[in-house]
Amino acid sequence: MTRNRLLWVSLAMALQLPCTAVAQDAEPRTAIVVTGRGLGDTASMPAYRTSELGREAVVSSASGRIEDVLSGVAGFQQFRRSDSRSANPSAQGVTLRALGGNATSRALVLLDGVPMAHPFFGYIPLSAIAPERLANVRVTHGGGSGPFGSGAVSGTIELTSAGPETLGPWAASALVNDRGESELSALAAPRLGQGYAVISGRWDRGQGFFTTPRDQRVAAASRASFDGWSTSLRAVAPLDARTELQFGGLLFDDRRTLRFDGADSTSSGQDTSLRIVHRGDWQVDALGYVQARDFSNIVVSSTRFVPVLDQRATPSTGLGGKIEVRPPMGEEITLRLGADLRIARGRMEEEAFSAFSGLRTAIRVAGGRTQDIGLFAEGDVALGPVVLTAGARADRWSVTGGYFDTQDGLGAPVSSELFANRSGWAGSFRGGALWQTGGGFSLRAAAYTGLRQPTLNELYRPFVVFPVETRANAQLANERLEGFEAGIDFSRGDALRLSLTAFENRLKNAIANVTIDENLRQRRNVDAIRARGIEAAAGLHFAAWSLDASLAWTDSQVQGSGAAAALDGKRPAQVPKVAASATLAWHPGPGWRLAATLRHTGSQFEDDLESDVLPAATTLDAFAEVPLWSALTLVLRGENLTDERIVTRNQAGSIDLGAPRTLWLGLKLRGGH
Repeated sequence: MTRNRLLWVSLAMALQLPCTAVAQDAEPRTAIVVTGRGLGDTASMPAYRTSELGREAVVSSASGRIEDVLSGVAGFQQFRRSDSRSANPSAQGVTLRALGGNATSRALVLLDGVPMAHPFFGYIPLSAIAPERLANVRVTHGGGSGPFGSGAVSGTIELTSAGPETLGPWAASALVNDRGESELSALAAPRLGQGYAVISGRWDRGQGFFTTPRDQRVAAASRASFDGWSTSLRAVAPLDARTELQFGGLLFDDRRTLRFDGADSTSSGQDTSLRIVHRGDWQVDALGYVQARDFSNIVVSSTRFVPVLDQRATPSTGLGGKIEVRPPMGEEITLRLGADLRIARGRMEEEAFSAFSGLRTAIRVAGGRTQDIGLFAEGDVALGPVVLTAGARADRWSVTGGYFDTQDGLGAPVSSELFANRSGWAGSFRGGALWQTGGGFSLRAAAYTGLRQPTLNELYRPFVVFPVETRANAQLANERLEGFEAGIDFSRGDALRLSLTAFENRLKNAIANVTIDENLRQRRNVDAIRARGIEAAAGLHFAAWSLDASLAWTDSQVQGSGAAAALDGKRPAQVPKVAASATLAWHPGPGWRLAATLRHTGSQFEDDLESDVLPAATTLDAFAEVPLWSALTLVLRGENLTDERIVTRNQAGSIDLGAPRTLWLGLKLRGGH
């Protein structure tokens, strides 16, 4: 499907939904309530370690970025410490529980039930996910088993969009920071008959900051400038008193410059989805989606400061869906049965240039297709204070159509490789128990397995972070997870909640960027990454005050043999041992919020051989909303107020830095007051 056709289909579907809602409003009916959500939790969820972020936490981060919001969850990690203004988009993989080691996501990220990972790369388009559009975030730590669970080897991050009851009829905001950068957003959420629509847009742009330290800057050094926009449309309409139709559309474009003049990257996408949710005796959740994405990147030599590689395009398509059925089993039993499908296909096109003559030296094209068809079943049984749960998946996976073609600078063929198709079946399971012992205490335990296929990027696309080249590997095997956890929770209503979890995960055949020569790496399967650790969370709410804190301590090691024997016992690249966050907030009156967030990330290594260290960093952020008038609010935000030096890359002493102290000032307008 071409991108223009995808856009027209999306708009046509969206326009039909309000008409359906208005037409049905004329019919006599019982009360209808549309939610814009799926079927909701099952009783089993408390058996697994979960973290919840409400609307207030989601919309009050110092940077206004979704990755900043998620950093308050114990164990959440991006591949690099840079945010989505100053990172290469292809490095925006997210994971949990220290199971990192390369830039691909090992956590499954869902937006209203739709997988958000890039079909080719596996990274998450963080800049396209605007926090102000969300109602809440739920994170399930550990391997997944339900819909789309084959990608959830470290956990699942579920993002739920907000509706008119949360957003109001309309809202707008405008902020500017001390570097003259701007953040503009607006939304409208009209009710249309018994349904509603939410139309929103956001535009972020700025000159950025120098990621290169002052003593390493050259004439070609550039600020990390950024210019990105995204717009979304959600429409929800009832089909009858128990059935609703949900449409989702997302368009985005993101342009960044990193380190040197001309080192530009682009990331764009057009996503659309359609979902039917039925809440009768037999409950049904059916979802289909299509994604068209693209990416480009220019690599500039760090010695001659001229382009040496133009990764000019990576057109890719993701499509899939799921159907889930919950038969009537009584109040004590919940049964989920279903199937899901994910297909990813794409190609990369790049040109290499001589750093001395500027002439083109090679043209490379590569691509392929991956597919996963999953069958899943999960059941919960409530036996008084005890909940027992078990789930299973069977995945039919395949890797097909892989190729890598090379031409010389004039376009004459040099080599052409076709890779053998592969396929197979894999099973994964999870189960757990929750015991509410009384007095606010509960005990839980769970065990799980999981599966992740290599991405097309890992299989076929080499890349360069000059001067280090990382080669692809078309023979990569699937990653397999085995893990278990046990925890204790305590709560006193909304006033106090405490959680402590111990876990051990082993990711077999983990894909890592393995050093094979000086300035040369290759993606390879290592025997395993073994991560064991503790996660703690606390929430205290008293009168107008609240304190929310999280801590993750993880001992993560590579288990390697053969070609990866040098990695045995070493910590995976980019994985810290300790990560902690605490937010103290004060609500002196309606519409007020004053908050400060202290965040610490422990030291980590740049590479697999532990050659270069990224020192620990502790930052202090602040956020304030002060009502000026019934519809007008003053917003003040402060990032990294102590101006901590955050090292995000260290390649043999060549360093990149994260965001310095940044101060924001702006206004918010909200209708419905």
